[in-house]
Amino acid sequence: MADCGLTNLASCLPQVFFDYLLTILNAPLQPLLTFIHNLLSEPVQLQLFTSLWAVIIYVLSMFYAFLIIYAGFTFIISGYDSGKRENAKSWLRNIVIMIILIQASFFIYELAIELSSTTTAATLSLIDNKFFLLTIDNLTNVGLELIFAFFYVLTLLFTSLVLVIRYAIVAVGVVLFPLAIFFYFIQPLKQYGILILNFLGVCIFITFLDAIILIGFSKVAEIGLFTNFKILVMLSAFTLVNCLMFFLMFFSIIKSAIGVGTKIASLASKLA
Repeated sequence: MADCGLTNLASCLPQVFFDYLLTILNAPLQPLLTFIHNLLSEPVQLQLFTSLWAVIIYVLSMFYAFLIIYAGFTFIISGYDSGKRENAKSWLRNIVIMIILIQASFFIYELAIELSSTTTAATLSLIDNKFFLLTIDNLTNVGLELIFAFFYVLTLLFTSLVLVIRYAIVAVGVVLFPLAIFFYFIQPLKQYGILILNFLGVCIFITFLDAIILIGFSKVAEIGLFTNFKILVMLSAFTLVNCLMFFLMFFSIIKSAIGVGTKIASLASKLA
């Protein structure tokens, strides 16, 4: 507006009007986009669950002595059977590894979250911030933006909801992580441990895949063929992000649950 004057009033007023219109349209988008960006790139805060994690570790530590005694007893009664002695040694070695991993589970889990957030933030930094905002690129795109702006806001709201759910799952996961490690090293419970580990791993690193999708669509929007349909490209990007998060998170649960069910069915058939 500072450049407007009597000499260029005719060309300046339309630009001012469109800038004002864009400001109104982007007003509800900016906080949503900032919120989504923070949910994707910022590390999940685990401090609220530190005391609960300590309680879980304390409960699990009660089983350490029994497991070590069992391994030692198995080693003693194995006699000269080399196979049983090797199994007892392997069991004792696994117990020691399990104890170390459980005791360090909070730091391992926090490191995984930091790695995910760092890689995601680095990927998102390659995207032009204006890509996610409504812009006046051409007449076709402006018309489509006016038509699909409401649906774009709804899509961003849904993306925010999904990311909040993911954030809560990852935060609570610090309590489930030591349990998953414990289950993994106990043969009858191993499938349950794999289920939890797979699910938490997907939830932690899914944001990196989301960032790759977003940067891919931002580059597609720069292609001349899609320049006139930028709003549709943005809608497609966030829709794909939502579908990917739902698919991978629930697929990991279903796949592991099928593995657990197959093992239980196999055990039941043997008992029968």
